[in-house]
Amino acid sequence: MHRRTDLHFVLVYLLVSSFLSCSAFYLPGLAPVSFCKESERSNDCKTDIQLYVNRLDSVESVLPYEYDMFDFCKDEEEKRPSENLGQVLFGERIESSPYKFNFNAEVKCKAVCTKSYKKGNQEDATKLEFLKMGMHLNYQHHWIIDNMPVTWCYDVEDGQKYCNPGFPIGCFVTSVGRAKDACVINSDFNKKNTFYIFNHIDIKIKYHSGADEGWNGARLVAATLEPKSIKHPETGPTCDGGSPMEVPGEFDNDVSITYSYSVTFEENNSIKWASRWDYILVSMPHTNIQWFSIMNSLVIVLFLSGMVAMIMLRTLHKDIARYNQVDQADLIKVSSGDGKISLPFVTYEDAQEESGWKQVHGDVFRPPRKGMLLSVFLGQGTQIFIMTFITLFLACLGFLSPANRGALMTCAVVLWVLLGTPAGYVSARLYKTFGGEKWKTNVLLTALLCPGIVFADFFLMNLILWVEGSSAAIPFGTLVAILALWFGISVPLTFIGAYFGFKKPAIEQPVRTNQIPRQIPEQSFFTKPIPGIIMGGILPFGCIFIQLFFILNSIWSHQMYYMFGFLFLVFIILLITCSEATILLCYFHLCAEDYHWWWRSFLTSGFTAVYLFIYAVHYFFSKLQIIGAASTILYFGYTMIMVLIFFLFTGTIGFFACFWFVNKIYSVVKVD
Repeated sequence: MHRRTDLHFVLVYLLVSSFLSCSAFYLPGLAPVSFCKESERSNDCKTDIQLYVNRLDSVESVLPYEYDMFDFCKDEEEKRPSENLGQVLFGERIESSPYKFNFNAEVKCKAVCTKSYKKGNQEDATKLEFLKMGMHLNYQHHWIIDNMPVTWCYDVEDGQKYCNPGFPIGCFVTSVGRAKDACVINSDFNKKNTFYIFNHIDIKIKYHSGADEGWNGARLVAATLEPKSIKHPETGPTCDGGSPMEVPGEFDNDVSITYSYSVTFEENNSIKWASRWDYILVSMPHTNIQWFSIMNSLVIVLFLSGMVAMIMLRTLHKDIARYNQVDQADLIKVSSGDGKISLPFVTYEDAQEESGWKQVHGDVFRPPRKGMLLSVFLGQGTQIFIMTFITLFLACLGFLSPANRGALMTCAVVLWVLLGTPAGYVSARLYKTFGGEKWKTNVLLTALLCPGIVFADFFLMNLILWVEGSSAAIPFGTLVAILALWFGISVPLTFIGAYFGFKKPAIEQPVRTNQIPRQIPEQSFFTKPIPGIIMGGILPFGCIFIQLFFILNSIWSHQMYYMFGFLFLVFIILLITCSEATILLCYFHLCAEDYHWWWRSFLTSGFTAVYLFIYAVHYFFSKLQIIGAASTILYFGYTMIMVLIFFLFTGTIGFFACFWFVNKIYSVVKVD
């Protein structure tokens, strides 16, 4: 026993270690760029460093806005790099900025532009109000240099340094004198009902000189900044102290804001170009807690799964051995030594009284009610499962790293479109097995039902974003492109898969189904459908809720998610846990002579999605600071899409695990 336990522990340790190394592996995603001074400029060595600005977002609002929506300094020769599908869907809007500088040419307190707001001018009042709204809701800039976020690094508790890939527009001191958000960093931000705008930025760029590396020029390895609020005199910008730039809560007087910046360079050959993101990722809050908590969770779930598997194997082994023994005993009478005939040592009825799953062999493969809908759900679930597996595997290898913006979403959408064939095949084959004949309806529902629900929800959310003027609103052209991918590629592929599925013979069952359905006896509370389904989702949810917290943080609190190795490991454990929990409950129900397992197996593991929704509601009220009806509707609208996808995914896993299990046990025992 000790030896077996040690072996289990070693296997768990090796599995976890392999995925930890997987998450540490990094592929930058883009080729490095070399920079050099003006005098050393060449074709493979650039001089000018382009600073790009991305959309602005807030933890207090789901609505992101383009840089141009706010009245900041604009680039006269504005350039917009081409964006992939994932970036457009996530609302990223990258454009060039007016902050211009060359490599290793330091800039000292350079003015960019001055924005003036005249009292009584309605257009100026509107622009200033929008700027105040951005400061009040703590909207954050996101700047990019050489495809790397420009970070604001500051000290947090216990002497730790946190590097935020964004920095605020400004901050607000309330009418009662309470400093909100970034206003706590400076004691000069103390005037009641006043906004303080960060109009000056000190940028510091670290570079690797290329010494002993064999490349021409230098490569940028870090870009940090420090936002400041400085009231510049009209004669020209001065960045040496001075009073902060105040924007009064009431627009009673003219306001003039001068934006400026400084740039310094520092050589640092200790940071390798391939690991230049590490300083951001290492500084993420709760990183150490995350490692230990996930490790504990995974090990516990693995051992729990092992226990469930051992219980199932031992119990089933005894049942099958007993039934086969009884069948033989009914046919062969045991002859004693004195020539008399003795009775069998176990009667058939005794075995039936102990356990009842063999008694329902004539009904266990009776087609389910609403078989059409179940087959459609399973087809879609198969499509989602394969898409998720491939996406996570590629992310684990580093192809979808944070440096490759929008790659994760693009990969997922393209894979979903191309995986219409497995969806059509699985749905058609199962529908034929259920005895269905309306194959046209089956194919159309597989291709259109669940994607249609997701698209309708997405379209409504997009309308709200469009009305609110958010940058996350998908352009009309992109919506047409998504519809073209759906109807032009995914739907035809689903038809092809369904064609092959219907051509195949129905899945052969190991036992015959009786003509007359067997009456199901009175069930105890725990073997009734609803309590069993509710219990079934607890174990799978228990193994994902820690990862779920960090995934929700990355979506709604705009924190980077990069530990795909751990996520892939949790994905594998979710498969195991969903399968075993469903098999276990299915076995108990069959023993209670309840043979309606088709829908129950799907709903048992699918109920994990309900727990996900409950957790998302808890997260909304306990962790987020979102305010406003539009943001609340958007949060729950997008959450419902996640819940539906997760429901189909987990339900499909549970169904196929149970389908395999039921086929296996009824093919092993001898049935009269």
